[in-house]
Amino acid sequence: MSPETNQKWQNWAGNQQAAPRRVATPRTTDEVAAAVRSAADEGLTVRMTGTGHSFTGAAVAEGVRLRPTALTSVRSVDTATGLVTVEAGLPLHALNRVLDEHGLALANMGDIQEQTVAGALQTATHGTGRDAAGLVSQVAALELVLADGSIVTCSREERPDLFAAARAGLGALGIVTAITWRTVPSFLLRAQEEPMKWDEVIARVDEFDAANEHFEFYWFPHTEGCLTKRNNRTEGPAKPLSKFKYWLDDKFLSNTVFGAINRITHRAPAITPFVNGISAKALGARTYSDTSYKVFTSPRTVRFKEQEYAIPREELVPALRELRALFARRDWRISFPIEVRLLPEEDAWLSMAHGRQSAFIAVHVYNRDPHEQYFRGVEELLTALNGRPHWGKLHTRDAAHFEKVYPRFGDFRALRDELDPDRRFANPYTRQVFGD
Repeated sequence: MSPETNQKWQNWAGNQQAAPRRVATPRTTDEVAAAVRSAADEGLTVRMTGTGHSFTGAAVAEGVRLRPTALTSVRSVDTATGLVTVEAGLPLHALNRVLDEHGLALANMGDIQEQTVAGALQTATHGTGRDAAGLVSQVAALELVLADGSIVTCSREERPDLFAAARAGLGALGIVTAITWRTVPSFLLRAQEEPMKWDEVIARVDEFDAANEHFEFYWFPHTEGCLTKRNNRTEGPAKPLSKFKYWLDDKFLSNTVFGAINRITHRAPAITPFVNGISAKALGARTYSDTSYKVFTSPRTVRFKEQEYAIPREELVPALRELRALFARRDWRISFPIEVRLLPEEDAWLSMAHGRQSAFIAVHVYNRDPHEQYFRGVEELLTALNGRPHWGKLHTRDAAHFEKVYPRFGDFRALRDELDPDRRFANPYTRQVFGD
């Protein structure tokens, strides 16, 4: 493992930068452990950085930055039990292909599959689901390198507290080097996408949630238009989108044209409500079925900044009504739709859905547009509802807030004190959210 000279780094959205003292690409868990011990000898912090899809500074490395690009092995696949062990740097899209080749799948996932498996897990990445929860609930075991350079494994049976804490650990307890996933037999999803008016969606949210395995919707600010998405298992046969329809809808319209729209509204924000009205009216219904991960995920080439909060499920409709009212009171001009997803409760200590059924409200802006006033206004609304911000998405909350909204936050901090008293894995973001 030799050090590299290209030390400058920025995340996917371009809003986080870092220039660590040293960059290295370990090829094995033992080399990760050696890098941690070496950093300790020099008094440097160390972080492993994935693909940079977090909008927060979760991946910022000040001392030593480890790149996981050589830690991509598939260690084992057990089709009888569904247990699959892969190394930390394997991208989700590669994991999805490997699982599919073996007749397996993740039960649920988010709509982006470019992240490394460890990066997605450590920030509690999730999708939307009535019964199937996020990534932290699909893990059977973890392998980590701790601050003293030791290599440990944890599961519900072995070091259960570490397992509960480290599944969404922000890299603050140790460097995740391998993950054992608890997968399910592969399945097809039937996707039903349908435009609806705001009033109908708000009136039927509970109905759609109860009736569908995976339900979400998007509201186009400044309009009455929403796009609903309902995904449910089907026996098949698969009826995927044609190559032309996929290119037209998911690549050309959702990315190329949408990117052009955002470049226009960036220069002329006043026309945003008019443009959104056209976009909402242009939405068409479509139904198709395909391999689950191909339905869960979509290409995303338009760069943006995002904030997302999880609130108690029962607060969703009142929160959405108040959020819409904010648009009437504030001088916001927002081109990106607002995304709403749902998730059952999870038991990982720092999962945003820990201990409660949750609704997620995500707001976005084009990455070249200012976000501060908009995100601050939404954040004030959702924190008043005991909201928990997504660990990988922009927010201004600190340890005092998290102490109030996470029942096991104090336990997490105590475990961190035990495992990393010298804060070998700290960075500015962990200092913000954990208080030291």
